[in-house]
Amino acid sequence: MGKNYADLHDPNAEYTMRELSAETMGVTAKRGGGRDVEITDVQTTMVDGNFPWTLVRIYTDAGIVGTGEAYWGAGVPELIERMKPFIVGENPLDIDRLYEHLVQKMSGEGSVEGVTVTAIAGIEIALHDLAGKILEIPAYQLLGGKYRDKVRVYCDCHTEEEADPEACADEAERVVEELGYDALKFDLDVPSGFEKDRANRHLRPGEIRHKAEIVEKVTERVKDRADVAFDCHWTFSGGSAKRLAAAIEDYDVWWLEDPVPPENLEVQEEVTKSTLTPITVGENRYRVTELRRLIQNQAVDIVAPDMPKVGGMRETQKIADVANQYYVPVAMHNVSSPVATMASAHVGTAIPNSLAVEYHSYELGWWEDLVEETVIEDGYIEIPEEPGLGLTLDMDTVEAHMVDGDTLFDEA
Repeated sequence: MGKNYADLHDPNAEYTMRELSAETMGVTAKRGGGRDVEITDVQTTMVDGNFPWTLVRIYTDAGIVGTGEAYWGAGVPELIERMKPFIVGENPLDIDRLYEHLVQKMSGEGSVEGVTVTAIAGIEIALHDLAGKILEIPAYQLLGGKYRDKVRVYCDCHTEEEADPEACADEAERVVEELGYDALKFDLDVPSGFEKDRANRHLRPGEIRHKAEIVEKVTERVKDRADVAFDCHWTFSGGSAKRLAAAIEDYDVWWLEDPVPPENLEVQEEVTKSTLTPITVGENRYRVTELRRLIQNQAVDIVAPDMPKVGGMRETQKIADVANQYYVPVAMHNVSSPVATMASAHVGTAIPNSLAVEYHSYELGWWEDLVEETVIEDGYIEIPEEPGLGLTLDMDTVEAHMVDGDTLFDEA
């Protein structure tokens, strides 16, 4: 018999002074217009895509169901099961209070950053889908309305010969011409043949020349037909990152992403301020508090929160609000299924400084089959006007691609 994480002892219940449940807060007033709804259950199913996506469903006594998605990874479904007793019986329309309630209840288990934040985000996204359905409005309306009808998508590109500059250029041209994207990203942390030590973060001159050649070939091939970013996956030392950024300043680089590890803000700031190459950072930081420091220190030219990882839809909007005070655009990192991808697009339409949302699954033939609707068309996501996120899961596809050993959540 497996563990029931929902039944774990709750030590916070014995001493917390900031209990934000409806009962403790005295939130008991009746609500009209069909808004007296209670959460009855929370369930998850992991889908084995190009990442192991965690889909989240929240059920209510009104028969209305909301679907969300947490950032991929181990431990997230267990954390969501752990939090289920904290929101069952609550009204799902109180999104902000429930979010803060979960953060407080899970503070001892790490709700400052990491997978606990990710698990809360999955619930928060499902609450937006659910609230939109209850109120019969699209999720973006809950965030204040929209700036645009469709959100630009940038395609994360790969090739079997990822270290070959010409092969990267060929793939860039194919994605632009055949798939219709006008925004791309390629990896630069690829083997060059000049490496001596994979642990010391240092780039030798030959490695710098090799990476600069990838940048040159790709940007020269697509020219003005597409913007192109390049990802380093937090790999290099500060000195090497500065030399790399300087070496590609003459090319039309949209941004250079995560050139140094995320922990040391001072090094990140120094790298960003050393170069004319735009630097993008954000996917490895959590909640608005962490990203606020990046933005306020002007350690980033473009901020890249991963919405289902950073804390959810409203948390991402808060980050965008801070970024907007410093005239910093937001390019959302995204490796999700269609569910969180569409949720990111809802955020993208509701913030003024939205640049693009990432798409990381163009090589996965069944990605869009996970839902009944078309998500990406000609490099853009058109924001649906249906209630909630505007998506309907294809349960047959979900079941066909479940992680081995998992169970399918209940139908809506």
